[in-house]
Amino acid sequence: GFIEIALPGGRGRRLLDIGCADGSFLLEAQKKGWNVTGTELDPTSSRQAGLDVREEITELLGDAPFDCITMWHTLEHMRDIPHMLTNIARLLAPQGRLIIAVPNFGGWQARLFGPKWLHIDVPRHLYHFSTTSLQQALAGAGFISTWHQEFEYDLLGWSQSALNYLMPEPNVFFDILTGKRGRAGVFARFYACMLGSLLMILALPIMALSTFVGRGGTLIVVAAPANRSTT
Repeated sequence: GFIEIALPGGRGRRLLDIGCADGSFLLEAQKKGWNVTGTELDPTSSRQAGLDVREEITELLGDAPFDCITMWHTLEHMRDIPHMLTNIARLLAPQGRLIIAVPNFGGWQARLFGPKWLHIDVPRHLYHFSTTSLQQALAGAGFISTWHQEFEYDLLGWSQSALNYLMPEPNVFFDILTGKRGRAGVFARFYACMLGSLLMILALPIMALSTFVGRGGTLIVVAAPANRSTT
């Protein structure tokens, strides 16, 4: 995926996933030859999977450098963005890559759905980013960046956000697809699956157009230290 594009030949290199949850991504990266480490506020499940996971990024400052650092929908949860990005810059190897995925607050989904937007997720999301604001935050920490598109979250953003207008319980389809229990009953879950699947099909041309004009539902940035070029 994006890691192979940003930094080919991962076997034997070091990868840090910030906000690694249950460690699923780290386990996949490990299978591809990466030496993996993660951070998570509650590292219990990821440690049970045999992974090296710390609670705070500051615990890793003595373990630098890392060849690749990833943040999959994690940055928007951080209280102090400049401090976090500065610490990441200290952890990243001179020719390493930082990969960040966040919801796109400057996209069509955010503008159209407003408070019903899947990715608004208040109060868990403390910040939201547009292309400009994320680029400025990265530049402030000494990074230059290139942009990519995240297909799965973008498509799901269209379907689930529309469902949030049609159902009293929010994000039922999203909870089903991500394995969360949620509070919805059997009928509501069945209804969400059927209509959500249909809405995903209908959303495909809209998603393609929004991506083409740079107004997709999510952003993925591949960043490198400013004295290096991105791929």
